Amino acid sequence: MTDLAAIEARPKVAMRAGEDKRLATGHPWAFSNEIEMDAAAKALPPGELVTLTRKDGRTLGVALFNPHSLIAARVLSRDPTAEINARFFERRLQRALKLRERLVDVPFYRLAHAEADGLPGAVIDRFGDVVVVEANSAGMDRLTEPLTAAIEKVLNPAIILLRGEGSARSSEGLEPMSRFAKGGLDGPITIEENGAKFLADLSAGQKTGWFYDQRNNRALMAGFAKGGTCLDVYSYTGGFGVQAAVAGATEVLAVDRSESALNLLQKSAELNGVGARVSVQRGEAFEALESLIAEKKRFDIVCADPPAFVKSKKDFHVGSKAYRKLARLAAQAVTPGGLLFIASCSHNMPVDEFARQVARGVHEGGRSARQLYATGAAPDHPVHPFLPESAYLKALVLQVD
Repeated sequence: MTDLAAIEARPKVAMRAGEDKRLATGHPWAFSNEIEMDAAAKALPPGELVTLTRKDGRTLGVALFNPHSLIAARVLSRDPTAEINARFFERRLQRALKLRERLVDVPFYRLAHAEADGLPGAVIDRFGDVVVVEANSAGMDRLTEPLTAAIEKVLNPAIILLRGEGSARSSEGLEPMSRFAKGGLDGPITIEENGAKFLADLSAGQKTGWFYDQRNNRALMAGFAKGGTCLDVYSYTGGFGVQAAVAGATEVLAVDRSESALNLLQKSAELNGVGARVSVQRGEAFEALESLIAEKKRFDIVCADPPAFVKSKKDFHVGSKAYRKLARLAAQAVTPGGLLFIASCSHNMPVDEFARQVARGVHEGGRSARQLYATGAAPDHPVHPFLPESAYLKALVLQVD
C-alpha cells in the first residue's frame, strides 16, 4: 500500500524561474545555481529525499538533494508519487540484471552504473556470490539499507560489502566508508574474465577491487597477443598482461608501483598456468619506460592504462602533458609494426583532446602511427544519454611504425 503520508511529508524544493528546462527535457541533475536556495532548502540535510518542483509548483519528480553540493538534486524518479524503498530499488536492479545477463555470460560484471541504471551516484559490482556497493552521493549513502535489502532480494549473495572513498564522496561531504552489510571476507577472491581467472582484493583494492570497464578492451588486445611480447604499464593486478599471456604471448612484463597489486598479479598468472611467461617490475611507469627505452627493449604490444591524470578541471593542462608524455614513451617501447593501447579514465579529458595529445606524443617520440580502434568502457557501464561526461573511459589502439 502506498504511504501517502510519507510522500506528502517530503520537503519540496523549487527550481528557479526558467531554470527547469534542461531537467524537464531529460537531464537527471539540477545544479545549485538552478535551485531556489532559500533558508528551508539550505537547512535540509545532505541526501534528503525531496519533491522537486518548478517555480509555479508543478512537480518534476523525486530527487536526492544536497544543499552543499554543486550537483544539488539528482532525480530518482519522474513520478512524484514514487515510494523510494526496497521494492523501488528491486525493480531497478531486476532491470539492470536482465541487461547484464545478456551482455556477460558469467556473474562477474558491473550490475548497476549510477544514473544510467537509475541509481544516482552509486555503482554496484558483482563478483559471483559477492556484491560490492560504492555509494558516492549523499542520497544513495543514506539509502544503503533499502538498497541492500533489494540486492538481497534480487541476488541473495553470500557477501555484501559497502565501500566508498575519494573525491566524489568528499565533494558530497561524505567520509570514506568500508563495511560489510552481510558476511565478510578474509582475503582476495577468484573472479573470471574473458576465460581467465584473477585474484581480486575487494576489501583493500582500488575502487570496488576490479575494473570491469576495460573487459572488452582487454579481450581486444589479447586477441593480438599470440606469439608476441607484451608490456603492461600501470598493470594493477594484471588484467591486460595476464590475459595476453593466456592468449599466447611469449613474454609479458607488468609494471606497477603497488607491491600488493603485483603480488596478486603473479598469483593470477600462476592460477592460469602462465607464471613462467609473466614477470613483474615494481616502479613508476615513466621511469620504467625510460629505462626500457634506454635498454632498447621493445614489445609487440604495449598497454598503458594509467589512473586519472585529470581529476578536476584545474588539472587539465598538467594532465594533458602527462598523457602526451605517456604516449611518447610508450610508443618508443613498441616494436615497429606493433600495437599501442593507451587509455584515459579522466572524465574531464575530452576524447578529441585525448586523441590530440596521444598523436602529439607519438610524433614527439619520433614514431608514426595509424589509429585502428577508438573504444570506451564495456557495455555493462552504460552511459546516460543526457550525461555524455559519464562516458569517462576513452582508449585508442594504434599501430606504430
